[in-house]
Amino acid sequence: MQGRKLFRNTFSILFGILLGVVLVVGGCSLSRQGPAATNENIQKIAGQASAAEPSEARNTPIVKAAKKVGPAVVGITNKALVRDIFNRVQLTEMGTGSGVIYDKKGLIVTNNHVVEGAQEIVVSLADGRSVPGRVLGGDAATDLAVVKIDAEDLTVASFGDSDQIMVGEPAIAIGNPLGLEFRGSVTAGVISALNRSIDLGERKFKLIQTDAAINPGNSGGALVNADGEVIGINSAKIAVSGVEGIGFAIPINAAKPIVADLEKQGRVLRPYLGVTLIDKEIAQRYGIDIDLQGGIFVLKVIAGGPAWKAGIRANDVIVKFNDETIGSVTDLRDKIASLGIGAAVNVTIKRGSQERNIEVILEEMPARS
Repeated sequence: MQGRKLFRNTFSILFGILLGVVLVVGGCSLSRQGPAATNENIQKIAGQASAAEPSEARNTPIVKAAKKVGPAVVGITNKALVRDIFNRVQLTEMGTGSGVIYDKKGLIVTNNHVVEGAQEIVVSLADGRSVPGRVLGGDAATDLAVVKIDAEDLTVASFGDSDQIMVGEPAIAIGNPLGLEFRGSVTAGVISALNRSIDLGERKFKLIQTDAAINPGNSGGALVNADGEVIGINSAKIAVSGVEGIGFAIPINAAKPIVADLEKQGRVLRPYLGVTLIDKEIAQRYGIDIDLQGGIFVLKVIAGGPAWKAGIRANDVIVKFNDETIGSVTDLRDKIASLGIGAAVNVTIKRGSQERNIEVILEEMPARS
């Protein structure tokens, strides 16, 4: 019994000594780290580290531009009714594209081909929200459209001046390449060229060329300068084997009046002459044997249209427009587009061997045209 008692006493003494050592050591450890060792203070330190400003070497103009415009770039999902193999009608996702919020009222500019034929539009915001949208208007000729959403707390992009951009300056493309999985992707390059002429059907467009990567899904997204201003709406790229770094954007200055028309009227109001024309290039393409006499052949005149009212008829040849020589249909269309509805123009025609000047008052192009 005494042996056991002696053992218990000895064990108690040793345990007390060990406990004292642990408390002393623990106390030293706490006193060295101080209050910083608490969970609350650790979180404060982590918060301060994350809030620290990056260096100027990292916080480049591209980073600043992406932070400024990125929240205003959205994803747009186009859903349309299609028939399956059993002839059943289903609402199916047809594709995704991008758009740019330009007004707090929920107005978004995008490409017309992104929303064309849609029965339903779903807009995915940068903050994770998905809201329904509706198309206010689209213009196939310029591939622009306006979408409206009803949502609060929207970030709006600022439009720049595309007439002031320079070849070689930074260009940042923001959009959703290959769908929403890669939403908000940022690619950077330079402005490669200005006023690139791209023929789409019988129309010719002046576009911005850039080597910033533009892929399917980027359509309708923002091309941004180093000041964080939208200077173009990404529209297309040349997808040919062996060709890389050639993308195009619609200059924002050219887009602004079109977007304004689409927002207000749902379509673009354009002046028109009311004629069907053939130039030398078209005649050669289709093997048409016509003596153009250095002008444009009038194949057809729309009854009741501006040209008809002024006295222009089929088989006339337009040689001048407002005293300027006309060599192609595209050239004439560009000149008409630069004028307003109601403008009085002087058209010089040849009818047989006679040349005459005719005043035509341009009218609004009918919606069906």
